[in-house]
Amino acid sequence: MHSWPSPVLPELPGAGPALRLYDTADAQVKPVAPGPVATMYVCGITPYDATHLGHAATYLAFDTVHRVLRDQGHDVHYVQNITDVDDPLFERAERDGVDWRDLGTREIDLFREDMAALRVVPPRDYIGAMESVDEVITAVSELLEKGAAYVVDDDEFPDVYFRAGATGVFGYESNYDRATMERFFAERGGDPDRPGKEDPIDALLWRAARPGEPSWEAPFGAGRPGWHIECSVIALNRLGTAFDIQGGGSDLIFPHHEYSAAHGEALAEQRRFARHYVHTGMIGLDGEKMSKSLGNLVLVSRLRSSGVDPRAIRLGLLSGHYRADRMWTDATLAEGGDRLACWRRAVSAEAGPDAVATIARVRAHLADDLDTPKALAAVDGWAGDALDGIGRDTGAPAAIADAVDALLGVDLRA
Repeated sequence: MHSWPSPVLPELPGAGPALRLYDTADAQVKPVAPGPVATMYVCGITPYDATHLGHAATYLAFDTVHRVLRDQGHDVHYVQNITDVDDPLFERAERDGVDWRDLGTREIDLFREDMAALRVVPPRDYIGAMESVDEVITAVSELLEKGAAYVVDDDEFPDVYFRAGATGVFGYESNYDRATMERFFAERGGDPDRPGKEDPIDALLWRAARPGEPSWEAPFGAGRPGWHIECSVIALNRLGTAFDIQGGGSDLIFPHHEYSAAHGEALAEQRRFARHYVHTGMIGLDGEKMSKSLGNLVLVSRLRSSGVDPRAIRLGLLSGHYRADRMWTDATLAEGGDRLACWRRAVSAEAGPDAVATIARVRAHLADDLDTPKALAAVDGWAGDALDGIGRDTGAPAAIADAVDALLGVDLRA
């Protein structure tokens, strides 16, 4: 599957300090220590509806990580999946009276347009679930052979499940207690009441074929992949074991990231799936988390079609810290637009204050657990001084424009 065109990133002189990010498993901010190639996997969308600002906030956070790592001299191998075969897609297609494949194709195309408009650097590997079915079948076969998985005793629908205790370290990624796991498992796509399971929180690896659903032939019976194993195999087969960052929204901490890690660890017989588990906060509207199920969505495509500059959307989302749950308001968007206008005026000036110290501050703030609010404030300070006529450096406006483009993803020259 193809992704979307990549923006051209200016190369900046020098480099910033090493990146530090909060790790969910270790519950602390710690250094990201990649080799020459930094490896990152971020969970993609299920394409049954358009990109909302909650999605955008997550992908902008990891786009900023991507940009910081590149600025520090790393090649970045970024992988993202897209769950193009799953229950929500089938349910929405049935509701709307369309073919689920057509619905998925339409929403994937719209997602690509939104990401390109927001100037998100695309993943190197953009892999659909349907593309990875053969890999999933191989992985499920291995998990059955290792005793980490089992087939339920059901002649009609012999689903395959993963034993939650198979690795002996299950739960380390989320640090949730059993009661919390059970609650989130039931709320977030799990099936605790499925007859024949050994443990209510054992996760589905392979759903046996049902009437009216797509299926693929496998040694353990025709069917289709479960949700978590899809990400496990896509990441493992492209990034290997113990890659640098696994990312997504905080609603993926459990069960999705706990199980995708456990599946990968059972397959690789290795202690830790990713070195860093990084999660973004939720974006809300009118006091509620923004989600498709609640229907309280602000869609990127709708904002764009109404004439909103995508750069203002990007600046509005970056004005909050990536880990914070926060509300989107009209004021957030207005502030993003005002900031964009101010910065554009400032970099159009003939001269300004020396840019070196400002760029160093932006780099330092971003390296400190992606503190985008402080990074924006650093540029605000420079822009204010430039508009007040402070500074005589004729090269500073162009240097700031390059830094804002490379690090924050906002092209001030367009």
